[in-house]
Amino acid sequence: MSGAVNSQPGHVPDYAQVMGHPRPLWMLFMTEFWERFAFYGIRWALVLYIVAQFYQGSGTGEAPANQVYGAYLALVYAAAIFGGYVADRVIGYQRSILLGAIIMAAGLFMIAVPSENIFKLGLATIIVGNGLFKPNISTMVGKLYTTGDERRDSGFTLFYMGINLGAMISPILTGWLADKIFGSEAMPAYKVVFITSGIGMLISLVWFWFGRAQLKGVGTPPEGSGSGRVIATAIGALAAIPAFYFLLALDSKVLQVPLTILFIALGALLLVEGIRNGPKQRDMVIAMLIIFTFNIIFWCFFEQAGSSFNFLAQNIVNRTFGDWTFPVGWFQSVNSVAIITLAPVLAWLWVKMGKANPSIPRKFGLGLIFNGLAFLLLMFALSSLVDPQTLKIPFWTLFMVYVIQSVGELCLSPIGLSMVTKLAPLRLVGFGMGGWFLSTGIGNNLSGIFAAHVSGESGMNVESALGGYTFGFWALVIPGALLFLIAPLIQKLMHGVK
Repeated sequence: MSGAVNSQPGHVPDYAQVMGHPRPLWMLFMTEFWERFAFYGIRWALVLYIVAQFYQGSGTGEAPANQVYGAYLALVYAAAIFGGYVADRVIGYQRSILLGAIIMAAGLFMIAVPSENIFKLGLATIIVGNGLFKPNISTMVGKLYTTGDERRDSGFTLFYMGINLGAMISPILTGWLADKIFGSEAMPAYKVVFITSGIGMLISLVWFWFGRAQLKGVGTPPEGSGSGRVIATAIGALAAIPAFYFLLALDSKVLQVPLTILFIALGALLLVEGIRNGPKQRDMVIAMLIIFTFNIIFWCFFEQAGSSFNFLAQNIVNRTFGDWTFPVGWFQSVNSVAIITLAPVLAWLWVKMGKANPSIPRKFGLGLIFNGLAFLLLMFALSSLVDPQTLKIPFWTLFMVYVIQSVGELCLSPIGLSMVTKLAPLRLVGFGMGGWFLSTGIGNNLSGIFAAHVSGESGMNVESALGGYTFGFWALVIPGALLFLIAPLIQKLMHGVK
């Protein structure tokens, strides 16, 4: 969307170049770095905090904690759909990012208050703020390059590095502060995690506030929109917080109903538009919707990383090395380290394979299969490697689970949004993106339901973990193999899109 300064759609100002890319890229890089620092800073601590603070450490709190976590992530993705619309049509990208950062920071500080109602209200506030922030900062990166600029992909790669660097450093720092500085291994100071994340979000806000002049008007509001629209949007965002609080308070299985209805309605809208545009577009929409369904399955089990895997790490993984104990939160950094390390390798491999490079459906199938292999490793560890005295599994097993899952993520996640832009009807690409985010969100909500099943009524133990993760293995590998087999049929529906 063009702003007041640039009247021509798609116009890109003449930016100063830094390391071969427009200077504002590095400002957006650090803005996103600190936002991801904030978002991932609380990821490892949320379910552990809920059990410790509101259930006095009892294992009976694990199931409800997992469900709250899954619902929270699902609603974060659902809010992104509306956040993109607000930025595009109402207040512009810059103002949306600033407003979202303010709201998100407020929510991060709120969850540090030891009250369950204020905690959930804080989560709802984070959801609204993240919905205004997350989808629009990525859009701003694309607006720094012309459509045919060959540097665009490498620019997004650098930006993606910012995401993963923030996600890597945050659990390490917040985990260290919670365990060693303000708390102990036996009683981590989870509130410090949330406050530190809130400070990170404020840094992101200040960084963008002072750096946005570099954008030279790109992402400013549509012409004719004044401060009144910002005030109205802020009021609307505040009014949305109680609504998200209500949705968070629902049982996850109940929340799944409106999420599913919304997904079906969105899919029907896309399909009707596809049919209207002819058989080719109809087939492409069908292929996209099939991929969305498998995407739900992937994220249902991948997001155990932020829920049941934390209880696994806390209760069943041997994290002791002499006099030092590996903090639970540090496991969350393994994924980012693996992504940063393996992404160039996998990118090189796809190019090296040439014509043998797997199709989009087969890459999605590989994503599911690798995710399943991570659960196979857990099955082996929980059935054959449990120490009979400590009832714990070796440290390396969970570490490698995160690495193997990261390979699956690299096979699936980076191509998802690109696939949507190629397969969705031109008039409804935004709704196609909404479908992608919503499918991910539904998977996240299901992840909380599944994690609650793994923990059972009294908390996770070796038997409940083995039973749950065995189901996870089969629930991933069978659809992955199926998708791999039917890939030629889906590729045919895609009419040459690669």
